[in-house]
Amino acid sequence: MSGAHACFSHDHGHDHEHGGHDHGGHGSGRAALLRVVIAVLLVAAAGLASAAVMVGAGSAVVVTRFGDPVRIYTEPGLHWKLPAPIEATVTVDLRLHTTSSGLLDVGTADGLRVLMQAYIAWQVPAEPEAIRRFLQSVRNQPDNAGRQLRTFLGSVLAVTAGTFDLAGLLNTDPSRLRLEACEAQLRERMADQALKTYGVGIRQVGLERLTLPTETMTATVDRLRAERETVAEERMAEGRRQAAEITSNAQRDAQILQARTEQEAAGIEARSRLDAARIIGEAYRADPELYTLLRSLDTLDKVIRGNTHLILRTDAAPFQVLSDGVGGGAPARGAPVPVPGPAAAGAKP
Repeated sequence: MSGAHACFSHDHGHDHEHGGHDHGGHGSGRAALLRVVIAVLLVAAAGLASAAVMVGAGSAVVVTRFGDPVRIYTEPGLHWKLPAPIEATVTVDLRLHTTSSGLLDVGTADGLRVLMQAYIAWQVPAEPEAIRRFLQSVRNQPDNAGRQLRTFLGSVLAVTAGTFDLAGLLNTDPSRLRLEACEAQLRERMADQALKTYGVGIRQVGLERLTLPTETMTATVDRLRAERETVAEERMAEGRRQAAEITSNAQRDAQILQARTEQEAAGIEARSRLDAARIIGEAYRADPELYTLLRSLDTLDKVIRGNTHLILRTDAAPFQVLSDGVGGGAPARGAPVPVPGPAAAGAKP
């Protein structure tokens, strides 16, 4: 019994050791398999991560294959590419940028100098061709693009300012200013060339500062003074012309009125003379002696005035009426002639 028991115990122990060996082998295989699966998943995740392309708002992603652009993504969101190192990505900034030309001394169409400063607002359009050109021209460097655009803006500003007079750029009269036309011309000159050369779109161009150098300021003031003096002379000349015209018209009207008045007066005088002659004729026919007496008295009244001294014969006409009276004959020679007191003294009666 004890031997059998010993044998049984041996066999049982042998079988137990064999089963433990089998369980350990299966556990090692599962662990190895799990590690392989995890490694594969990690490699797959890494591959997916390297193949994923995330495009953010205000940017574009250029996918390059061994350095050459093959695709461009402009829509925000998740996109895909081949894992590195087969394909790589380059992010392009599509946001709005601004740059200024600085204060530049330029000439105007009328030969004067003016200090001008302009600015431009630009951005890379969300178009594949423009993005490729931006990468080629400025190596995807916005600062480099800004420097290139400032130089370009300076040359365009000098050309554009030469097509405008100074009065169209600086003036106190808003109706004479042409700043909007100048800005529109600047944008028109820059837009196509900037897009073709640098791959950037010009969104806005504006003039932010205008001033005059000292010599231009002096020349401008002198020219404005001359213009004002010319205007004043023209207005004074116009006033003198209008005054002369008014005077001439007044003199003409006065002469016409005077001629008409003289004509009417002459007519009235002629009619009065006719009436007077008619009345005199009727008076003479009615009483010739009375007519002769009245005419003689009228003549004396016209001849003898104050402070008048006359020494005449009293028997001569018209003084014989002083001695003869109405209807009287001539007095005897040497006889005293009765003469009224004032007339005898030579004074006006």
